[in-house]
Amino acid sequence: AKYIGCYVDNTRRRTLRGVSFFDYKKMTVFRCQDNCAERGYLYAGLEFGAECYCGHKVQAANVSEAECGMACKGERGNTCGGVNRLAIYRLELAQESARRYGSAIFRGCFRRPDNVSIALPASQTMLNMSVDKCVDFCTEKEYPLSALAGTACRCGFPTSLFTLHEREDEQLCAQRCAGEEYESCGTADYFLVYQTQVQDNRCMDRRFLPARSRHVVALASFPGAGNTWARHLIELATGFYTGSYYFDGSLYNKGFKGERDHWRSGRTICIKTHESGQKEIESFDAAILLIRNPYKALMAEFNRKYGGHIGFASHAHWKGKEWPEFVRTYAPWWATHTLDWLRFGRRVLVVHFEDLKRDLFAQLQRMVGLLGIAAREDRLLCVEGQKDGNFKRSGLRKLEFDPYTPEMRHAIGGYIKTVDAALKLRNLSGVPDDYYPR
Repeated sequence: AKYIGCYVDNTRRRTLRGVSFFDYKKMTVFRCQDNCAERGYLYAGLEFGAECYCGHKVQAANVSEAECGMACKGERGNTCGGVNRLAIYRLELAQESARRYGSAIFRGCFRRPDNVSIALPASQTMLNMSVDKCVDFCTEKEYPLSALAGTACRCGFPTSLFTLHEREDEQLCAQRCAGEEYESCGTADYFLVYQTQVQDNRCMDRRFLPARSRHVVALASFPGAGNTWARHLIELATGFYTGSYYFDGSLYNKGFKGERDHWRSGRTICIKTHESGQKEIESFDAAILLIRNPYKALMAEFNRKYGGHIGFASHAHWKGKEWPEFVRTYAPWWATHTLDWLRFGRRVLVVHFEDLKRDLFAQLQRMVGLLGIAAREDRLLCVEGQKDGNFKRSGLRKLEFDPYTPEMRHAIGGYIKTVDAALKLRNLSGVPDDYYPR
C-alpha cells in the first residue's frame, strides 16, 4: 500500500464511505489495510488510533501530517491518524477483479418501483450489460444498491419507495445479460438487485443521549441469545449508544462505547443484562426480553465461554466434562431467566431471536418503540443492509456429532414447555415451533 496523506474526516459525511470497523486495543496499519483490501476497496484510512475506514474515493481536504500523529492502539511506533483526521493509504495491490460482484451481496428480484428515477436516482444504459459492470458503476457512484434492469443499470438506497421487502420469483428476472452468457440481468419491469460494498451511512452515526434519562430500560437475555447483536441493531436504528450491566473490554474495544458507562448513568438508550432475580429485575423501569431456542443459545454461550465472542470451543471441551456440567447448570437458568422477567419485570416486551432474524424491520420497530424513539423508516432500512456487525460467528460450527444426550434433551424439553405455558398465560404467542427437537 502507498501512503497518500492526512485528510479531514467528518462524522456526518465520511471521507471514505465504505465499510468501517474499530478496535480500541489492537488496531494496526496492516490490519486495516488487509481488511479493506480483502473487501475489494481501493483506499484504507486510519483514525483516532483505532478506527479503520475503507472506500473507493477520497472526498475531503488534505491537511498537515502533524494532525495524523496518534499512535496505533496495537502497534507502537506507528501512527493511525488523529482526531477527525484520516491517515489514508492507496491499496496498490487491490485487483480490479476483487471489486467484481463476487464481493456484492445478492438481494433478490423486485418489481420496478413507482417513481423509479427518484427511488434509484443514478442510472446508465449498458448495451453490453453484466452484473459486474452494473455493480462497479454503482460502487463508483457511491451507492449501496445496484439494480439491473435489462440494459439499464440503476443505483440508489433502500427507501420507502424501494424497501426490498417484497421479493418476486427470480424467474421474472431471468433475462440473460447481453455481456455475460451465464448471468441474469433482470428486465425493464423486474430488477435484479445486489448490495454493493459501499456502506450506507444513514444509520452509522451514534452518540450518547443528549440529556440524561431517569428511565432505565433493560435489554435482557439469557447468555448466547443474541444480546450483542441486538445492541448493534438498536444502536444503528436509534443513533444512540447502548449500555451494559457489566464492563466487557472486548466489546468496548470493538466500538460499543457505552460499555464503560455505569449502567445507571442515564447516557445510554438501554442496558444489556443477563441478570435474573427479583431485586435486579425491579431496578429497571422497562425491558426488552430477548428469547432464543435453548439448544442454539446453550451452544452459542458455550462457544463464547471457551472461544471468545466470535470464536469456537475446542473439540476437547465438547467431549470433556465441561459440556455436561455446563448444560446441567445453564439449561435450568434458560427457563428461570424468562420466568423471572415475566413475573417481576415492568413493561416487558418479548422478542424472539428467531423472529428478529426472520423479520428484522418489524421486530426492530417494536423494540425501538418501547425505547421511546420515533425511528425513521430510512434509518431502519439502512440497518437491514448492515445487520451483521462485528460479532457474528460464521454460523455455529458444525460438530460431527450431536452434543445433546437423550437425557439432556428430555430435561430441556421440559424447560421449553414451562416457558411456553408462561408466555401463553400472559396472552403472548408461545415459543416458536423449532424450539422442539424433531
